[in-house]
Amino acid sequence: MTGLLHLHSTLLPSASALRRRAGAPAPSSSRRRCRVEAKIREIFMPALSSTMTEGKIVSWTAAEGDRLAKGDPVVVVESDKADMDVETFHDGFLAAVLVPAGESAPVGSAIALLAESEEEIPAAQSQAASFSSSGAAASPPPPQETAAQEASPPTPPPPSPAPIAVSAPAPPSPAAQGGARVVASPYAKKLAQDLGVDLFSVTGSGPGGRIVAKDVEAALAAPKKAVPVAAARPDVPLGSTVPFTTMQGAVSKNMVESLAVPTFRVGYTITTDALDQLYKKIKLKGVTMTALLAKATAMALVQHPVVNSSCRDGKSFTYSSSINIAVAVAIDGGLITPVLQDADKVDIYSLSRKWKELVDKARAKQLQPHEYNSASHVQSTGTFTLSNLGMFGVDRFDAILPPGTGAIMAVGASQPTVVGTKDGRIGIKNQMQVNVTADHRVIYGADLAAFLQTLSKIIEDPKDLTF
Repeated sequence: MTGLLHLHSTLLPSASALRRRAGAPAPSSSRRRCRVEAKIREIFMPALSSTMTEGKIVSWTAAEGDRLAKGDPVVVVESDKADMDVETFHDGFLAAVLVPAGESAPVGSAIALLAESEEEIPAAQSQAASFSSSGAAASPPPPQETAAQEASPPTPPPPSPAPIAVSAPAPPSPAAQGGARVVASPYAKKLAQDLGVDLFSVTGSGPGGRIVAKDVEAALAAPKKAVPVAAARPDVPLGSTVPFTTMQGAVSKNMVESLAVPTFRVGYTITTDALDQLYKKIKLKGVTMTALLAKATAMALVQHPVVNSSCRDGKSFTYSSSINIAVAVAIDGGLITPVLQDADKVDIYSLSRKWKELVDKARAKQLQPHEYNSASHVQSTGTFTLSNLGMFGVDRFDAILPPGTGAIMAVGASQPTVVGTKDGRIGIKNQMQVNVTADHRVIYGADLAAFLQTLSKIIEDPKDLTF
């Protein structure tokens, strides 16, 4: 769902009203009765999440002077978690842009003016000039904000700034300029994903070089061009200071908040031979190991609801009514935790399909607020978090507890391990280490030990995971 622009109406006299004040003849009384005062509306920076305090303008999808209809996307805003198309819910003309692409503005501040009629555009532009002179418009943000997406030092700016943690693309098309990211409509992004088209190679024909669906279709039909495997991008100069991106700032804030929670950690070794065999049998049906682990965790939480609880006020704790597994995903420039809702009730095949969809949307920065861990959407907030570094060969690690949750489990790689068998012999089994970090105000050591024993039994005998 796209966001809705906040607009505030400012009543301005029309040109005919000004003529009357100057002594021109007034219109007939019947005409006067039908007359409607035109409006100029301030377009405000919307709050796209409960943690968002400011937003960055990725691109304006409409240009000054463009006619807009209710529901038309007008601007792409980067929040602390995703890029979102923001629509207007009024007809009119985009009269003046107060905050250009690439700059940031506080939530609730004016970013543009919308005129109800074309004849009001000059008046709106005069009003925009007064915004600039009075400082009401968003002033140029400090270096740490304007350079939030750049990998080079803010002073002096390099001729070709490079984005942080973005996979090396082909030379940027118009849709990739200005914010060091692809600017495309949500439908174009989905179409490109379905057709396997790299949006970095597509030249947009929409306003400001924005990619639309027809551009994706044209790129698919065009002859393929040879692209260097590793397009060079400037490295970050050693000794430089790189400010946080919006997302990195949100992650930093959450991590600092977590320090106020008294936590403890419990580790456990789980044999994965049976789970590995099951995975080999069903992975061709689209099942992922992440979905298997999430399903096993959810089934264990059903039997240990206290591990699925949370303490928010320091005086009480809440048993969650549903089991929503949030799974950490590393994306360009940060970390996000898409949520698998009701993971205990969804079959493994549907859960895997949902997980793939969430990951694709997360990496395209198109997750909607109800799809990731967000305090503003309590019903969809993850009630338990998984962090898996096993695919990188990490054997064990500790994870930091996200604010508002009771526990997070860090999953290491499954590795062949020499073990003693029950008959006193030596054998080899695949084993993985899991470490759970929990809020000690709510969850005690015995609670975690019992939960991990149940989880181990489910993973070591995983027949129920496919039902």
